[in-house]
Amino acid sequence: MSKEIAHSNQDANFIADIRQILEQARQKAYSATAFAMIEGYWLMGQRIVEQEQQGKQRAEYGTELLNNLSAALGKGFSPRMLRDIRQFYLVFADETDLAHTCAKLNWSHIRAIMRVSDKNARAYYLKEANENNWAVRTLERNINTLYYQRLLSSQNQEPVSEEMQEKTKDFQSDKYEFIKNPSVLEFLNLPTNKAYTEQQLEQSLIDNIQHFLLELGKGFSFVARQKHIRTETADFFIDLVFYNYILKCFVIVELKTDKITHQDIGQLDMYVRMFDDLERPEGDNPTIGILLCTETDKTIAKYSVLSENKQLFSNKYLPYLPTEEELAAEIEREKQIFREQQNKHETNNTKA
Repeated sequence: MSKEIAHSNQDANFIADIRQILEQARQKAYSATAFAMIEGYWLMGQRIVEQEQQGKQRAEYGTELLNNLSAALGKGFSPRMLRDIRQFYLVFADETDLAHTCAKLNWSHIRAIMRVSDKNARAYYLKEANENNWAVRTLERNINTLYYQRLLSSQNQEPVSEEMQEKTKDFQSDKYEFIKNPSVLEFLNLPTNKAYTEQQLEQSLIDNIQHFLLELGKGFSFVARQKHIRTETADFFIDLVFYNYILKCFVIVELKTDKITHQDIGQLDMYVRMFDDLERPEGDNPTIGILLCTETDKTIAKYSVLSENKQLFSNKYLPYLPTEEELAAEIEREKQIFREQQNKHETNNTKA
């Protein structure tokens, strides 16, 4: 029995060693990629500023330069992104040792820090985030809750620090969230389609809803799938986007494979506002949002069009949109097909 225990301990130690090697290798890859982005963007920002200064006598030169550069670089380098890169260099122009200052940070950290106007606060967040391995969400929360200013104003700083650590501990769990960031994938020239990480069921349902809406014959035209919307501080993906040429408006569809929440509804409303602000042409009607939520025993559909009253929405839009009952029935049908396919697959595997 003692030999078996010893052998079991050896196996456990062996597995622990392999996991540690893998963890260290992943950390090296993580750090190398993060710093390569930061260093590359700093150098890009420097070159942009140098080029702009050559045309400083023309007020419109900077905008023209960034628009042309954006068109040449393609996806991932919108004029807004290039303005961020330029701002990064301007804020950190005197930084002589990026490798030390930003050793444990990534581009999302930098974007958050460089928007802090107070120079002393900016230096504090830069130092603390780097030395204490703050996750991006930890950093953003501390900036948004004025953590630095509250520490300065507190005679006893320990309770403030303890509260911060308690409220951000969940943010620290995903060490590799940076690698999933679409900005990183675009920097590495890799596909950014979030669909690669979604569950099979969700993808099956999205496939079906896409075909279902196009086959309704009520003016739907497919626009995009996993539509990437980037704001100054975050990236979002909308599951499906259509344009209805009868209604003269965009229709966005979000699908959730679990119970509907107030956050889901709020997110849909936010997507509608964002799409209206960023994509809607002048003269078009307000964007419509459809939230589909699948549960074990039922399906829920919710519409959102923020600038229309409910009665007008019903009279104007619903004749050309699928009803909640139609959407629910279609999703339930597809869920049943998916279950049958999964059962068939499991049966075949069992026989094999």
